[in-house]
Amino acid sequence: MKRLGVNIDHIATLRNARGEFHPDPVIAARLAKKMGADSITIHLREDRRHIKDFDAKKICSIKNLLINLEISINPKIVSIALKIKPNFICLVPENRNEVTTEGGLNLKKNKNKIKKIISLFKKNNIRTSLFINPSINDVKISKDLDTDCIEIHTGRLANLVKSKKNYLNELKRIIKCCIFANKLGLEIHAGHGLDYKTTRIISKIKEIKELNIGHFIIGESVFQGLPKVIRNFKEIIKKK
Repeated sequence: MKRLGVNIDHIATLRNARGEFHPDPVIAARLAKKMGADSITIHLREDRRHIKDFDAKKICSIKNLLINLEISINPKIVSIALKIKPNFICLVPENRNEVTTEGGLNLKKNKNKIKKIISLFKKNNIRTSLFINPSINDVKISKDLDTDCIEIHTGRLANLVKSKKNYLNELKRIIKCCIFANKLGLEIHAGHGLDYKTTRIISKIKEIKELNIGHFIIGESVFQGLPKVIRNFKEIIKKK
């Protein structure tokens, strides 16, 4: 069965709006696991706009909780990640002016740097994933870089679905990449912009092993509660 990774970044966003201590991302991480999340995703951004260093350290120290830490390839952030030792790392692009991650990594431009970072994490027994666009060439480069996994950026698909536009070509691109990556022996994940409808669509791709969902889960929890929303997603990804 596909795994569900719950991104709790925006619990920290809400807390930071008041500059106080509530709501606590650590409590959210524990609750999400209790409600069925297979892992917890947090993004330690260079500008610390949501998750802070102390959040990352506390959350990564929780026993029996699998943590997927998203980071850029900034050497200082990589160094912090090596110190707190999450279970998983997902390397993502980062632009200081972006509202949210806008696309996949530029693998061609940063090939040597990324390869060295992957090697560092492998030596520390940390599973590494690369956040990439649904591109056959990016899948090939990912394999050459010796990453454990890739995470397909589903943002364009999600935007097309939400805008009620034809999304079939984008879906075909994603399916093609997933089939190819699977043949190469890469583990395939997917995420970005997913809600109930887009998760129903993307979860039908059998090669995808893990879905990472954040903003919609936290936003919808305002109305339905975090436990119910997580259970809803678990039910969706169970169906084929």
